[in-house]
Amino acid sequence: MPSRADRLQPVVDLAAEKAKDATRALATQQRALADAEHQLVELRRYRNEYAEMPSGIGVGALLNRQQFLLKIDMAIVQQLSEVQRRESALDRARKDWTDARGRAKALDTVTTKYREQERKTQDRREQEQADERSQYRRPPRSES
Repeated sequence: MPSRADRLQPVVDLAAEKAKDATRALATQQRALADAEHQLVELRRYRNEYAEMPSGIGVGALLNRQQFLLKIDMAIVQQLSEVQRRESALDRARKDWTDARGRAKALDTVTTKYREQERKTQDRREQEQADERSQYRRPPRSES
């Protein structure tokens, strides 16, 4: 009959796999946030560079420039929303990772405890058997 630790092992393995999956998901969300933040920085840099460029002479060129700056500003606002969305996703992934890792560690601790108890029980059994065998081997005491 399998021991408690052996019966629990598939659950431990599953929890460990979920913890690994959560780690991968966390890394993916961290990269996605970093990419979104990088894109936001690039948009802001581009907007600043474009705003500092000398403008053409004329009302048409000035209007085109202002419209283009507005479009860049709208892209920046959209990217800010994307960064916030990615931050929320990262927070969820971090919580999932913490939960999964906690479950895996708890199950591992329980399994280790079960194995230790089983080892102690086995040691005690072996000691009792050895004591029992040694009692039968002793020659009877002769009383003089």
